[in-house]
Amino acid sequence: MALLRFFKMPKHQQYQYKPRFWDPKKEELEERMRQIEAVKKGDAEAMKARLAANFRKGYSSDTSFRKRQVMRSNLVLLGIIALLVILSYLFIVVYLPQIADRVGNGGAQF
Repeated sequence: MALLRFFKMPKHQQYQYKPRFWDPKKEELEERMRQIEAVKKGDAEAMKARLAANFRKGYSSDTSFRKRQVMRSNLVLLGIIALLVILSYLFIVVYLPQIADRVGNGGAQF
């Protein structure tokens, strides 16, 4: 019966999965070791890259400093808004009646 087949039947496709393990801490350590070796050799670009990486890492790791700065700026903004509201209220209460009287009398002063 196999001799009478004119076409080959396709075989089922097999999935070739090769699991890989990725350790981000190990990769970060290796990157830092490469940077340290480059800095020891006196490479100026490596020093610049190290400083830039430390700036990025410092801002992302110290969240309490950022929270304090945001809280301080929010309090300053709240204080400014409160001051402006108080000044606006005083302007309306004290000066607006005088301005309304002058406009109502046609600008004539008594």
